[in-house]
Amino acid sequence: MRRAGRGQGGGMSSTPAPPESTPQLALARRGERLAARHLTSLGMVVLDRNWRCPHGEIDLVLRDGDDLVVCEVKTRSTTAYGDPLEAITWEKARRLRRLAAAYLATTTHHLAGTRLDAVGIWWPEGGRPSLRHVRGVAS
Repeated sequence: MRRAGRGQGGGMSSTPAPPESTPQLALARRGERLAARHLTSLGMVVLDRNWRCPHGEIDLVLRDGDDLVVCEVKTRSTTAYGDPLEAITWEKARRLRRLAAAYLATTTHHLAGTRLDAVGIWWPEGGRPSLRHVRGVAS
């Protein structure tokens, strides 16, 4: 789970990123790897993982044909807080659009369009993950 407010406000936060060894971050990274495998099995190409700029982070940046795909991955071990995809609010989608524009400004990839996708993963402790991919969230 990411800290609220990190990367917001137009500048880099002085709060350090959580250590890689936290259980929440380990679960998130496992989910991102599973999402990347799923998306590449659909023919997408991973261009970047955990791309960061002063405005935030994109979990996965992919190419799907001629389109740039910015993908938010939400992984949960419990449904106590609802479906993982419910965590992708309109504000989060708005921020992802800004991040997509920032990514495009730094890349030499020539892509026709941009799409926001989301992958929600429910991965119970000791169980098998369940993955849901939504193309074009907040379109």
